[in-house]
Amino acid sequence: MSTFIFRTILVFFAACHMACVNAADTYPNKPIKLVVPYPAAGGTDSLARPLAQQLTNRLGQTVVVDNRGGAGGSIGMEYVARSPGDGYTLLLALTPQLAVNGALYEKIPYDPIKSFTPISLIAEAPYLLLVNPSLPVNSLKEFLALAKAEGGKLTYATSGSGSGGHMAAELLISMTGIPMTHVPYKGGGPALSDVLAGHVKVLFAPAVSSMQHIQAGRLRAIAITGNKRLSSLPSVPTIAEAGVPGYDSTVWYAVLAPPNTPRDIVNRINLELLQTLKDPVFNSMMAANGIEPLGTSPEALNNYISKEMIKWSKVVKSAGLKPD
Repeated sequence: MSTFIFRTILVFFAACHMACVNAADTYPNKPIKLVVPYPAAGGTDSLARPLAQQLTNRLGQTVVVDNRGGAGGSIGMEYVARSPGDGYTLLLALTPQLAVNGALYEKIPYDPIKSFTPISLIAEAPYLLLVNPSLPVNSLKEFLALAKAEGGKLTYATSGSGSGGHMAAELLISMTGIPMTHVPYKGGGPALSDVLAGHVKVLFAPAVSSMQHIQAGRLRAIAITGNKRLSSLPSVPTIAEAGVPGYDSTVWYAVLAPPNTPRDIVNRINLELLQTLKDPVFNSMMAANGIEPLGTSPEALNNYISKEMIKWSKVVKSAGLKPD
């Protein structure tokens, strides 16, 4: 009897193994969701939708962008964290969700490391320090002097507390000591509209949403938050080279999956992502939006998230930031 039970157990595990192998071999055999933890038509879609189209072409199955915004991105993050780890739900998350929210909010419904399976770091993009043309500054030096003279009366707009723009501003404040007052909005669109109207004078925003207004003279670009200039704005210096050595703040994008996603599936998606990031047409499209394609192993992404969590938690704590 014991021999029969032993053989039955062996057959069971062999069947499970073959099922896993077959699942990996046939993946994907149905549409895939790429969850974006922001509302539709936002700046993140400028990367998410071309990326989804590339994966559609490479995987042979439709990859649909599924926008699930709200609660600083926590709604979309929790949805993916609770989804089956079968490769049919993927996540495009950014710096705020993976490296900031844990320090900013008292409690979030996911763990940036434990709740997901890392696949690849995808890209990074700087923010621009922008001003309404009515503000009498043309350089970072003049901007810092004005902010200091205003004694905290100078206001700056971002797409919300804990957003990439908010963190870029707070890093500048912590490194220079200038006083400014944060005006958070529920999204980049409303923030941009109020700065264009002159209700708020300063904006930290990505190039993709502001370039047309810079070119039309409705916004003035003072500096770039990343560590190199943008090809689309070659005359605009980085904050580091304009007078704040060591300053570097970008928003980065990463693709992850639910926990316990099989390694074979993770490897397949990682391979297709890395091939996509080498595509010259895709690269050109990203460069036009001020986004630099990257690409890493799952392990490198995991380590990167851990280091970024440490970096931004220090900024959040030193500035005494609280969610609005």
